[in-house]
Amino acid sequence: MNIVVYEERHFEGVDALWRRCFPNDPPRNQAAQAIPAKLAMEDDLFLVAEDQSGRVIGTTMAGYDGHRGWLYTVAVDPELQRAGVGRQMVDHALAELRERGCSKVNLQIRAGNEPVAAFYRDLGFVIEDRISMGREI
Repeated sequence: MNIVVYEERHFEGVDALWRRCFPNDPPRNQAAQAIPAKLAMEDDLFLVAEDQSGRVIGTTMAGYDGHRGWLYTVAVDPELQRAGVGRQMVDHALAELRERGCSKVNLQIRAGNEPVAAFYRDLGFVIEDRISMGREI
């Protein structure tokens, strides 16, 4: 496996992966909208895992605003889950954030998604006493 910064050649593979991993996401989270918005940030924090043939097998987006870091769209090919791809993707993203001076990273998962919560707990994340709120604008 090789972890690289996203390039346009990855689009079809990322789009297919996200459709498999996040089938119910709203349009704003789908590749056609999310990728151009992330690329506009020019922060090199959109990472792609490729297998030896160059096939996209994982992704993560990270963000840092100078105060907190965030992880988004951590996705792994369902056939390769529990093989260490996700762990390596998160570790790589955390290292990139740390290099930028980030000392705290947040993420959100959907309520009731216990397998994903367990994955992040195994990586040292804890459930914090917070209420997540959002608003479309």
